[in-house]
Amino acid sequence: MHISSGRWLYGMLLALTTAVLWGVLPIKLKEVLQVMDPVTVTWYRLLVSGSILLAYLAAAKRLPRFRLLGRKGAWLLVLAIVGLTANYVLYLVGLNLLSPGTTQLVIQVAPILLLICSLFVFRERFSVGQGIGLAVLLLGFLLFFNQRLVELLTSLTDYTAGVLIVLLAAFFWTFYGLAQKQLLTAWNSVQVMMVIYLACALLLVPWAQPLQVFELSSLQAWLLLACCLNTLVAYGAFAEALAHWEASRVSAALAITPLVTFASVALAATWWPEHVVPEQINWIAYGGAVMVVLGSALTALGPSLMANLRARRARVAAQL
Repeated sequence: MHISSGRWLYGMLLALTTAVLWGVLPIKLKEVLQVMDPVTVTWYRLLVSGSILLAYLAAAKRLPRFRLLGRKGAWLLVLAIVGLTANYVLYLVGLNLLSPGTTQLVIQVAPILLLICSLFVFRERFSVGQGIGLAVLLLGFLLFFNQRLVELLTSLTDYTAGVLIVLLAAFFWTFYGLAQKQLLTAWNSVQVMMVIYLACALLLVPWAQPLQVFELSSLQAWLLLACCLNTLVAYGAFAEALAHWEASRVSAALAITPLVTFASVALAATWWPEHVVPEQINWIAYGGAVMVVLGSALTALGPSLMANLRARRARVAAQL
């Protein structure tokens, strides 16, 4: 069983770094998508990240051995590759139709779906605290979509299609998450990500159009490079955070990612109005976004909160 190092402040800073990097990512991607299609953007991101990890593992002489996987592991690897590829591409397709803030908030459904699926696949427990968190999250979504709830439920506009596509991206991420969790029993996280990134890039080769990179402006080219490195650095900070802080607390810290996106969009729209469009939502929607974040955090912290509550009750009972 993994035990954190106890350097909680360092772990918290790493988790917040990951949240900031993931929070600003859709803003950069939105600008690049004005010229490049979602498949090509995804191909570049995966190829660059996978190649850097390959060079690192080769230099460290820690390349993964496929014999350790076995037949079951090979099928899990295929599931992870298909799941992550579909997630990346569909997320960008949805981002083309939605604002960065809305896209980032809707994708918060992904870890909730992973939690629900884990109840059946890994027989994990669902605590009362997690149930409360899920209820808060669902109420938050209702408030966030208050201006366009009728549109979402009655017509298939670009907005509705965007929300459905991002939900589908979250659904595919769940398959990837379940498969990766099992693959970590044979390889470490860096080895898993290297193989998956490069395999996903190879899978997209028939549909990618690499020459689109020459159509980018200098700003868009730098943003594309930043998007490629963002995946690598953010995941590295996330993995390191888990080494120093409890997983539930890391997940709770990462729940603020949508709020980082909303704040970043507001700032970027003020500084670079020719590139970034401000979010067109009311204060009720902003309140809903905060509730979604709180619900995600409660769902992540639910088991530990309930365990602490039971331990406190036991101490009180022992003193009586």
